[in-house]
Amino acid sequence: AEHVKVCVFYLCVCMCHHPTSCCSVAEIMSVLFFHTMKYRPEEPRNINSDRFVLSKGHAAPVLYAVWAETGYLKESELLNLRKVDSILEGHPVPKQQFVDVATGSLGQGLGAACGMAYTGKYFDKASYSVYCLLGDGEMSEGSVWEAMAFASYYQLDNLVAILDINRLGQSDPAPLQHHVEKYQKRCEAFGWNAIIVDGHSVDELTKVLSQPRHQPTAIVAKTIKGKGIPAVEDKMGWHGKPLPKEMAEGVLKDIQARIINSNKRLYPATPTEDAPPVSLRNVRMPSAPSYKLGEKIATRKAYGMALAKLGRYNEHVVALDGDTKNSTFSELFKNEHPERYVECYIAEQNMVSIAVGCATRDRNVVFASTFATFFTRAYDQLRMAAISESNINLCGSHCGVSIGEDGPSQMGLEDIAMFRAIPTSTVFYPSDGVSTEKAVELAANTKGVCFIRTSRPENTVLYNSNEDFHVGQAKVVYKTNDDHVTVIGAGVTLHEALAAAEMLKKERINIRVIDPFTIKPLDSKTIVEHAKATRGRIITVEDHYYEGGLGEAVCSAVVNETGFNVHRMAVDHVPRSGTPTELLKIFGIDRDAIVQAVRKMLSSSANAK
Repeated sequence: AEHVKVCVFYLCVCMCHHPTSCCSVAEIMSVLFFHTMKYRPEEPRNINSDRFVLSKGHAAPVLYAVWAETGYLKESELLNLRKVDSILEGHPVPKQQFVDVATGSLGQGLGAACGMAYTGKYFDKASYSVYCLLGDGEMSEGSVWEAMAFASYYQLDNLVAILDINRLGQSDPAPLQHHVEKYQKRCEAFGWNAIIVDGHSVDELTKVLSQPRHQPTAIVAKTIKGKGIPAVEDKMGWHGKPLPKEMAEGVLKDIQARIINSNKRLYPATPTEDAPPVSLRNVRMPSAPSYKLGEKIATRKAYGMALAKLGRYNEHVVALDGDTKNSTFSELFKNEHPERYVECYIAEQNMVSIAVGCATRDRNVVFASTFATFFTRAYDQLRMAAISESNINLCGSHCGVSIGEDGPSQMGLEDIAMFRAIPTSTVFYPSDGVSTEKAVELAANTKGVCFIRTSRPENTVLYNSNEDFHVGQAKVVYKTNDDHVTVIGAGVTLHEALAAAEMLKKERINIRVIDPFTIKPLDSKTIVEHAKATRGRIITVEDHYYEGGLGEAVCSAVVNETGFNVHRMAVDHVPRSGTPTELLKIFGIDRDAIVQAVRKMLSSSANAK
């Protein structure tokens, strides 16, 4: 590995971006990829191979260098680093076959690695290991320590974290600088076996990485940022900067003199072929929903029942939760399939990262749940899941003011806006038990980040069990031949809209009521078609803030239509505790408010004439 180390070092300097961050880990990467890890270099995503996560994603050039050394990449391709027509982007992304999860937003790699290691130990029951390389700067991220706690709790002895303690951050020294014994004590306090090594000693690294493991292992590697480039070693002000041409040429000349001209190549050990084959195609429910029209059930409970049912007939469905399983009803899945349930406790950032890790290499169909509002603290993980091209399904319960007495800290009122902004997302908003079960089934078969929004109140079942649902297809749940206004609601507000329709009918005012089912993609065609039948009059009503929710989605859908009038009803300020009925009334999103809004819209239309 000594020869490989020098070659890797050479390639890193050639690529020039973030050279100092790469040079501090040249020996670590060389030992990992050409001594320790078992994998098939010609098939980077082989299910039996050891996994590697470069959490310090800015050191991407060193990752590309080792893959060039394996022969998977051509060395000439390395010179195209960061060019628009090259796969070698500035940070690792899964369009590169040797990358499982995107990194670059620091502090997330270890959580994803935990998800991979948990899958390897408990789901696949296979012998592959997972290695994660972290920088000391990202050790200030709380998400790292959430992952540390998770790994030790579940005794992930197939997980190794290598900490590159090179002392320097981007703009300042890291808080602990080279006090490696403090890192060791912190890791030990979290239940890890922590070992201090000289990160530039190939002998020490090979020895420590060969030791048997009985718990998660942290290798605290003391390194020098910019090692091998005398003018920049351990100096501030060089993070992310390419070397000046003259300096680079001198360094390259020195390294070339150290490269032994040999045709001998090092090859990694072959992995053990013991990971079971998995097919995630056509993950379907065995039967139609069993709800009866008119019965009442909360969509949050229908979610738990649907998840348990899906898991009953699909052994690769797994469920995660953040200590809210008795509220999200994921406990129904846990009760039936305890071996496929992962309790992530109150660490939502890590839970999303675990979900992403569990979903890599198509090993599992992953569902993760908590209160809708608590996904806000994991938004960085969610956007990185999209960049990772991850297929994960998230359920957020307790949305809106309709949860009642718990108050605003528990109310999901920003979640639709948040998930709509994610480029790979599908946003389901089911309104009864049947549509919730269909949403769970559809999410399991939909690529990207799927979000299912569920409510706390019990509401009436609206749909027959044989009703067909599709992503991006709305339902017209109430109509006559002479409707005056189209009202679009979802979840609890759909039921309020239906109640308003009955009240208005007594006044001989007919409204058409639409259930969008998915807020993204929104069924613009159905909305426009039926709104035209009501002379362009649309009212949207939602248990969400005005910004980014259902109303704005509908406005976007009809923005190019002439003669349309959209009136939006939503929560307009931070709520308070109260009963659901009181709060829906206070914020003007209940049946009475809808009735008044319809009357006002019709009155305005009449006056306009």
